[in-house]
Amino acid sequence: MMKEKLKDEYTTILGHSIHEIEIKKSRFIANIKRCNNEEESLAFIEEINKMHREATHNCTAYINGPRQMIQRYNDDGEPQGTAGIPMLEVLKKEGLTDIAVVVTRYFGGKKLGASGLIRAYGGAVSEVLQLAEIVDLKNYYKVKFIFDYTFLGKIDNYISENNFYLKNRDYLEKVENTMYISVREYEKFKNDLLDMTSANMEIDIEDTILLQVRKGEIIE
Repeated sequence: MMKEKLKDEYTTILGHSIHEIEIKKSRFIANIKRCNNEEESLAFIEEINKMHREATHNCTAYINGPRQMIQRYNDDGEPQGTAGIPMLEVLKKEGLTDIAVVVTRYFGGKKLGASGLIRAYGGAVSEVLQLAEIVDLKNYYKVKFIFDYTFLGKIDNYISENNFYLKNRDYLEKVENTMYISVREYEKFKNDLLDMTSANMEIDIEDTILLQVRKGEIIE
């Protein structure tokens, strides 16, 4: 099969995380969520706004697109540049995209000043990110290879030692493995198998796909 054009790789988070901090009796509640496009980001922001409609402020920031093409923020009544921009900058510094964050503030009666607000909103986002699960979206080939049973033990040891992802195996006339192999590792993987089997095998790239990877492990 022809190798498809590779997609843009990027980093984002899994799911939805919440964290609250208190500064001079003001409560700052940070909600952060994976949002796969701008429509999802806006829907998430609206959901949090409704949940905290009695709050003093619901400040927002979001980034979408594999190259961070869409970047938006809103100070929601806080002094200009003291909320949305610091929140957005934290997301950018971490290299994240397809992500939206809302920091809700319930005013505690004491003003924080511009520098205090910047630290509070930026800090709230930094802290909630520590709870979130960071994942990388990376290019993988879906590979099918067929080999004789005589090579099964040797190939299984190789797969285990290199922590490769075995998606499926069929025991037919020969062993048929379907695997996800990183694009960066494919040529070495192929050459190793050819050496291991003295080229007595068939190998084919069936698809190119972006997969979620957390701490080196594929998450389907």
